[in-house]
Amino acid sequence: MKDRPNILVVDDDPNISRLEQLYLEKENYEVRTADSGDAALAEFRRLPPDLILLDVMLPGMDGYQVLKNVRKAGNIPVIMVTARGETFDKVLCLELGADDYITKPFDGKEMVARVKAVLRRVQGGEEEKQGDISFPGLTVSIAEYDVHYEGRRIDMPPKELEVLFFLASHPNQVFTREQLLSQVWGFDFFGDSRTVDVHIKRVREKLPDSEKYGWGISTVRGVGYKFSA
Repeated sequence: MKDRPNILVVDDDPNISRLEQLYLEKENYEVRTADSGDAALAEFRRLPPDLILLDVMLPGMDGYQVLKNVRKAGNIPVIMVTARGETFDKVLCLELGADDYITKPFDGKEMVARVKAVLRRVQGGEEEKQGDISFPGLTVSIAEYDVHYEGRRIDMPPKELEVLFFLASHPNQVFTREQLLSQVWGFDFFGDSRTVDVHIKRVREKLPDSEKYGWGISTVRGVGYKFSA
């Protein structure tokens, strides 16, 4: 991580954009801004930032579409900013690969605290990303964000891979959904924790018949999940 992390602020409301910029620059972050989805992607491609603070409601391409494009390109952390408070919208942000979300109206200090927390998590994760985890028929590399199953590379979005890597790193240990949200997404999630169920379901679908190799992700009824091996 550089001494001055670069933050891309994306919001079509100049007042909110300026407010976020002022709070972040006060904390010695370098800040760039964009007022539309297309402009955000152009800035992202020109100079990838260390973190994107991304509004959902944008003219033209909305924040969800921007997030999808960012995730196709890599794992740069994204915090979604939304005026919507519904659980569905929060879950959708997480399922699309957001690292966190903030609901408007928000406190500037809370926004800065969440940016710092996500950057710390990313920096700490980079320091811990060493080597691969291997089981018969399966190799997961968190360093290169690669999954190979039965000799084939499996297309797996970052959060699915991180859930798999975390569980496989702790074989036969049971984790609740809340613990997985905290460990993989890195923040307390208030509301429907079904996002974990969705990610587990997708991972299982991409690793069919793993039981023949003596491992798999098991559901512990009433508790959560474990990587059985």
